[in-house]
Amino acid sequence: MARSRSDRPLKPDERRLLAVLGVPTFTMAYATTVVSTYLPVVARQFTHSAIAIGLILAGEGLTALVIPLLAGTWSDTLRARGGSRLTFLLAGTPIAAGSLAVLGLVGTLAVMGVLVAVFFAGNFLSYEPYRALYPDLLADEVAGRGQGTQAVWRGAGTITALAGGGVLLSVWSNLPFLLGAGLEIAGAVLLALALPHVAKRAQGRALWPGRAELGKGAQDVLSRSRRLLAEHGELRVYLFANLLWELSLGALKTFIVLYVTRGLGRSLSAASLIIGAVAVIILGGAIASGKLADRFGRIRVMGWGLWFYGGALTLLIFTHATPVLIAAAPLIAFGGGLTMTLPYAILIPLMPEKGHGMLTGFYSLSRGLGVMLGPLLAGVAIDVLSPAFSSTHGYAAMWIVSAGAILASIPVLWRLGADVEPEGRRRREATSPG
Repeated sequence: MARSRSDRPLKPDERRLLAVLGVPTFTMAYATTVVSTYLPVVARQFTHSAIAIGLILAGEGLTALVIPLLAGTWSDTLRARGGSRLTFLLAGTPIAAGSLAVLGLVGTLAVMGVLVAVFFAGNFLSYEPYRALYPDLLADEVAGRGQGTQAVWRGAGTITALAGGGVLLSVWSNLPFLLGAGLEIAGAVLLALALPHVAKRAQGRALWPGRAELGKGAQDVLSRSRRLLAEHGELRVYLFANLLWELSLGALKTFIVLYVTRGLGRSLSAASLIIGAVAVIILGGAIASGKLADRFGRIRVMGWGLWFYGGALTLLIFTHATPVLIAAAPLIAFGGGLTMTLPYAILIPLMPEKGHGMLTGFYSLSRGLGVMLGPLLAGVAIDVLSPAFSSTHGYAAMWIVSAGAILASIPVLWRLGADVEPEGRRRREATSPG
């Protein structure tokens, strides 16, 4: 079992660095949560098919099959990693924000699907290089807390979107999406202005390069990627586990509002408040899991948390009684915080020193596959099993997909074993390609 442990406190410069790094996480979390959670409500104006709604949200997964790996790897090849990462962030953010700003105004399902794909393409172009800043600038011994801090920002953005999105949507169908576009632009600009100074204080070196040079092309990227996966079986195991975690989250995020409003008969405003309250627990789970992971080991904390998370999800397949929902909600929320926080922290020790961007791209590729399959499988389950779950108009069938993915990931996780130990990382650095 992995026990990458450290009890040393974060240094003041590390705290400031994490505060600045977290701002784009907040803005992107708000934007993606609004799209994945409230766009299905808007889409019901055009269709009542859960499969069709799942197909629209699967656009995130489709763009993740190519863009994250290319963007992450190419950001490795520009001189002075921090500067190159920010270049990609500033290029991708306007693309994402531009499509998001008009998402609530479209009049057809087809146009909505195209805009969703463009939004996630811009997000992946900027997010993968941006997220690689964490292993670039933080020591491995505080990786769990670094991801815990990022998860706090992500949780804050998620809570803001969940709690306020329904209210904003009731005022104007485009308001939550327009606000998300503005936040994404503001977050990218703030990071670009503040990070060079803060990172220099924390690292003792300049972040921006004197000049930037783009490295080798897509064919070289794919060649290096195939070689890396072929030589490191633990990476293949990890990517499959991450796919299952994201599949579960994708199914849950896409249909949770419709489950509460259509399945349980609550109003949109009430659903926002209920889900917002649950998101507060997600935030607590994110904070706690990062600290526990640095102290007791990332694999151990993740493994035990998945048992409780999967059990609570399974329970809701069989009942939607209010006492059961109240009892299961904290466990599900904590599990959500866990799976939002620790997967990337588990990946960090597996990264070759010069491949942070590439492995971050692999992370999002597996994440994208999960996000694509989650809404699709949940949509099929809802439409096909609707007669068996008639009391919730079929929406309770989403728990089958979500619970099944979490429980299936547990034996996959344990296969990683000692590969998350620091000495395992040193072995990979000595033998990694490229």
